[in-house]
Amino acid sequence: MNSETKLSQKANSSFSLDDFAKALEKHDYQFQKGQVVHGKVFQLDPDGAYVDIGGKSSAFIPREEAALRNVTDLSEVLPLNEELEFLIIREQDAEGQVTLSRRQLEIKHIWERLAQMRENSQTVEVRVLNVNKGGVTVDLQGLRGFIPRSHLLERDNLESLKGQTLTVSFLEIDRNNKKLILSQRLATRSASFSTFELGQLVEGKISGIRPFGVFVDIDGVSALLHIKQITQKFIDNLEKVFQVGQSIKAVIIDLDEGKNRVALSTKVLENFPGEVLENMDEVMATAEARAERARKKITE
Repeated sequence: MNSETKLSQKANSSFSLDDFAKALEKHDYQFQKGQVVHGKVFQLDPDGAYVDIGGKSSAFIPREEAALRNVTDLSEVLPLNEELEFLIIREQDAEGQVTLSRRQLEIKHIWERLAQMRENSQTVEVRVLNVNKGGVTVDLQGLRGFIPRSHLLERDNLESLKGQTLTVSFLEIDRNNKKLILSQRLATRSASFSTFELGQLVEGKISGIRPFGVFVDIDGVSALLHIKQITQKFIDNLEKVFQVGQSIKAVIIDLDEGKNRVALSTKVLENFPGEVLENMDEVMATAEARAERARKKITE
């Protein structure tokens, strides 16, 4: 074989490979379900719209996939000849046409935003749709979410929550199973934590009495007033000193949002050992001035 023949074959081979590569580019093998593509709407129909996404045949977006909300006029959400993003929801049919969605692309973006919000410990507003024994279902930017009864501030009259807007935090986000579990109590707790600081005087109601101390509810946050932080004197029975529902003022001496822990003290308000036991009303009435003195010691 002479050198001229070899060059000729090499040229032919090179041309064939280039041609094959170009043919692949023109073919629509790159269009796959779940892929995000750009395209321009060039024709509106009663049932949907035709979109040029650069394939050998046009793509189609059904009317119900045009937007997350109900649309009466398609041109509002699918303006002609304007480049938009679409999600491929069905691969090529026999004619090479793929099916697109703007609605599911919007849902995809919402899930991504919510996951980011959860990562940043952000709260979000939701509207209560329905009530059941376990809690309430809510609308969150077009997605359906659920707040368990135990994570609501109002647990007794759930019907009264219908139509209300609540501020919530995220408990669980599972896009694959379309699971969105939320908490109003966590959101309230986070909001309250952001206002707390060491040495601060707070007021709340006693929500529980245990042998080791009393729990105080402060705007939805459960704080502990340990038995050793109540007074400088020994206490044999806390139920003789406190009752559930009683209002109390105390100073924050420890704060750990990560562990959901707020520790309180009334002992630091005393002018002498046992004053809380002997004259609780006087200590509470002058708590602000006493707390200012205690704050300096705690924060020094």
